[in-house]
Amino acid sequence: MFYLSNTPEETFNLGKKTVAGLRGGDILTLSGELGAGKTVFIKGLASGFGIKQTVRSPSFNLMKIYKLPEQKNIKHLVHLDCYRLKSAQEVINIGLLEYLGAPNTVCAIEWPEKIAPLLKKFKIQKIKISILKNDRRKISLN
Repeated sequence: MFYLSNTPEETFNLGKKTVAGLRGGDILTLSGELGAGKTVFIKGLASGFGIKQTVRSPSFNLMKIYKLPEQKNIKHLVHLDCYRLKSAQEVINIGLLEYLGAPNTVCAIEWPEKIAPLLKKFKIQKIKISILKNDRRKISLN
């Protein structure tokens, strides 16, 4: 299934709406070139989960864990940005394996190809964001 987004606000809102179908243990991978809107989508997820703090891509510290305020079964949203990653060992060292597939956590991973071997044993929901003409985006959800 895919959606066309004409603005960052539409991408944000799609992320926000996606929350309704998520369960603890879900892992979302977001692929797309720089500036495609991966972080905007994750900001929408965070908003949908009721997170009030500012969401930024954790490019330099790799992983940010948000505690969810009012969710019954899901306690954390883990946002991982692997763009600057040199090896998968880096995310192992910062504790990612504790959260991947955990029943009280949803993980959203940018640049997942950098840690593909770690994700093989999990069911993944893939989101691909492609830049089209006139700043539009095609967002594919699999």
